[in-house]
Amino acid sequence: MMICTGLVFFMHLGFSFLEIGLTRQKNTINILFKNVFIICAGLLLYYIGGFNLMYPGFEGEQGFLKFAGFGIAPPNNGMTPAYAEGGYTWWTDFLFQGMFAATAATIVSGAVAERIKLSSFMLFTIFYVGLIYPVVGAWHWGQGFLAQWGFYDFAGSTIVHSVGGWAALVAVYLLGAREGKFTKEGKPQAIPGHNIPLAAAGVFILWLGWFGFNGGSVLSADPAKTSLTLVTTSLAAAAGGIGAFLLSSVLYKNQDITMFMNGILGGLVGITAGADLMSPNEAVIIGFVAGLLVVLGIALIDRLKLDDPVGAISVHLVNGIWGTLAVGIFGAQASGAQLLKQLIGVGIVGAFCVTSAFIILFSIKKALGLRVSKQEEIDGLDGHEHGMEAYPDFRLN
Repeated sequence: MMICTGLVFFMHLGFSFLEIGLTRQKNTINILFKNVFIICAGLLLYYIGGFNLMYPGFEGEQGFLKFAGFGIAPPNNGMTPAYAEGGYTWWTDFLFQGMFAATAATIVSGAVAERIKLSSFMLFTIFYVGLIYPVVGAWHWGQGFLAQWGFYDFAGSTIVHSVGGWAALVAVYLLGAREGKFTKEGKPQAIPGHNIPLAAAGVFILWLGWFGFNGGSVLSADPAKTSLTLVTTSLAAAAGGIGAFLLSSVLYKNQDITMFMNGILGGLVGITAGADLMSPNEAVIIGFVAGLLVVLGIALIDRLKLDDPVGAISVHLVNGIWGTLAVGIFGAQASGAQLLKQLIGVGIVGAFCVTSAFIILFSIKKALGLRVSKQEEIDGLDGHEHGMEAYPDFRLN
């Protein structure tokens, strides 16, 4: 579990590389700053209250509104084999779950890149990671009403990825598109990232990190369960990449590496809800469909005149929904009744996240503003927000 905790932590480097690689050089420092802030603030927020809000009632003490109190301290059996059937300690439990918590805001970071105010994004992160994510997590992983009702999400297609994806959708709507993204006639124009090799490194780091994300969610070192989970995870990732590559080649008559890479990530998100339930064949199907959905989702986002520089909404929201529904279609729990539970669970979480994200972001927009000025955006956020460049001695076109 501690090794898996380290792998999930390593994913934040992968997100950072992916985001800066798919965006322009002039915003590199800004994106790195946001990602560093997310993990630092997220872990502290989870320590202050997030963990106890998400997993209330240790030792039978539910507290106010099922909140176990501020700060963290292990219960009486927290450091003994009586905790988690001897699989790990209470401290490990906190740290592993804390690595997950920050991911919701990381998903939003990529979608709003290159035009959001740093201060506004940090304020949003505090509310969304500190409050909204733990509340949704408590509904399922904290044995709340979704878990009791039979909703299933093994490692977070909905609880992590869709929670971030819904907020990303609201954020890009309220922010508007980057300058030059759409012509006066509304036709989308590509704004190429400045370092595709770095983005590719980010994708491979994320794939590796997913061994901890999904593998660690087995919550034990059980060889059979863990090895199956890692196999289904990797097969879905590979199939997702192939699906996105094939469809984008047919639609756009070229071999777009960014579509290929986002297809891999879409496959990973898609398998996450049911990685422990699926056969290898089912994992390949789920991943392949996820890759197709990434390409179609990116096209839909452009058609709606929304601007998502890294494809975060298509990867995390669209495939978070697909992966959650796939639990009712494939695998050990497949049934019409389960599919209905999955669908309603997706709807409840979506409604809550859209509403809460809109309230937080709209309030920030009215109070502080969400978007930098046009001149700041044109010049780049690195100089205006941070007073430095990512590559001071090396100029890229």
